[in-house]
Amino acid sequence: MLCDLDGVVWLAHHPIPGSVAAIADLRAAGHRILFVTNNSADTIEVQEAALAVIDIPAIGDVLTSAMAAALLVQPGERVLVCGGEGVRQAVRNRGATIVSETEIVSDTAGSDAADVVMVGFHRSFDFAGLTRAARAVWRGARLVGTNDDATYPTPDGPIPGGGSILAAVEIASGASAVIAGKPYQPMVELVRAQIGEQAMASAVMVGDRPSTDGLFAVALGCAYAHVNSGVTPAGTPISPAPDLVVDDLAAVAYALLDGWRPGGSSKLRR
Repeated sequence: MLCDLDGVVWLAHHPIPGSVAAIADLRAAGHRILFVTNNSADTIEVQEAALAVIDIPAIGDVLTSAMAAALLVQPGERVLVCGGEGVRQAVRNRGATIVSETEIVSDTAGSDAADVVMVGFHRSFDFAGLTRAARAVWRGARLVGTNDDATYPTPDGPIPGGGSILAAVEIASGASAVIAGKPYQPMVELVRAQIGEQAMASAVMVGDRPSTDGLFAVALGCAYAHVNSGVTPAGTPISPAPDLVVDDLAAVAYALLDGWRPGGSSKLRR
């Protein structure tokens, strides 16, 4: 099973009721759970540690949009990061170099110009950061977005997401970004490399946002189980049409353990 984190397992690292037990029950029944998130701000270790705090072991089971975005960078390239530490980690692991912000301040381009500007969610985004990112793109850097999610779910309601920050950079620079996270191809390739083509076809993608999780399931060629615990209010028309519509991850686990399988003759709604 492929499982989103924000809005499915937790809200701002506060577990959604029933999600922890659901994952434990599914694993006990032999299901592998791979967490596929558009959250690029945190490092893999931080995300794994946060899951461990709520009693979900996840070492080696977290894939992020930052990891997918790093696939769009070549080793040795120079990257201006307009994002969190998770993006910096992924860029370094790819063998690329992170350009210092001070190297982009000058009005004249030179050997220190960036090859790529990579944008992701971060809470320190400001006008100076927007200027640096736009200036690097004006000088010829490719623009890469970790994801284009407009909002991010929290216990107090949605807040602006990485897509909102990316939109500002796109408008300022006049460039259109290549997007890496769900539902786009770089994340598809990241999942394919982890689980293989055959497992992708039989997987279930559990998510709360049809425009990312639902379309990602279509791109993977797998089933989509939609939960109402995140950014999409219950009763909202959902497109693409899910194979399963339920309240939360606990209900997905109940359905799977009760015998529901993707490709059945009817869609289960609870």
